[in-house]
Amino acid sequence: MLKVAILDDYQNVSQQFVDLEKLSGKYEFKIFSDPFIDEADAIDQLADFEALLIMRERTPMTKNLIDNLSKLKFIITSGLRNRSIDLEAAKKRKVIVCGTDSNIHPTPELTWALILGLARNLKEEIDNMYQGYWQTTIGVELKGKILGLIGLGRVGSQVAKIGKAFGMQVMAWSENLNLDTCKKLDVLPCSKEDLIKSSDFLSIHVQGGERYKDCITIKELDKMKKTAFLINTSRGPIINEDDLIIALSTNEIAGAGLDVYEREPLPENNKLRFLPNALLTPHIGYVTAENYSIYYNQMIEALESCANGKPIRIIK
Repeated sequence: MLKVAILDDYQNVSQQFVDLEKLSGKYEFKIFSDPFIDEADAIDQLADFEALLIMRERTPMTKNLIDNLSKLKFIITSGLRNRSIDLEAAKKRKVIVCGTDSNIHPTPELTWALILGLARNLKEEIDNMYQGYWQTTIGVELKGKILGLIGLGRVGSQVAKIGKAFGMQVMAWSENLNLDTCKKLDVLPCSKEDLIKSSDFLSIHVQGGERYKDCITIKELDKMKKTAFLINTSRGPIINEDDLIIALSTNEIAGAGLDVYEREPLPENNKLRFLPNALLTPHIGYVTAENYSIYYNQMIEALESCANGKPIRIIK
């Protein structure tokens, strides 16, 4: 019987989307709802498993982890891209890596929840309502403001369309910006420096990795308007977190809306948790019932295919 670990099921909901009991005769499942203490803990607890069903951007599948799991045959991830898997190490170990489809629109939707929350001070106003207060802040309107986008791919394009619907001026920059896409969406292409200086709301929509690591540091934050807001629903390391904490603490910028962080889950004592101008969500950009249904059902589909020697949606 194939031993299968379902990792990082933080909400303990995987069984709401797939009936593991029906598969109990073929597979021995174990669900891990808590993050591992460290990589040594992961190696120890996963030593006997042959297949890992993982959520993207949670437990990293490093070379060290893969090399130390001698029984591992299959890694099946949510999504068709997962930068936290060392694919070269998996290939050398002949571990098959498969993925799933994923809805793209939940992340743009959350991006706008953060933008609107910042613009209308929703965190403070909601908290104050429960304390018995009434109208304690003054918000800002979106119409006529400049929305700056770092990245105009699938997610950034959707964010741009909604920005135009709000009557915003939309600008964009990335290292591989598609000018045809800019023209189609009526988005103004510009340099990174102009984007930083001009934006009232600056939202990040590029992939992680070394190319964009520390794309936003104190240098960029110092150039932003003091009334500007920074939003990140992409990857935590794109913004230098220490520099952002300084900028928020000194009101160098008006605020930040964040769904992603350098370290996840975000430690309880992280300074971001204590800043009044930081609107934080726990990496829920892709966490929807619709996406989870796709993820878990297609993970099981891929597991069955791998077990039958005909793997599908292979990630190379």
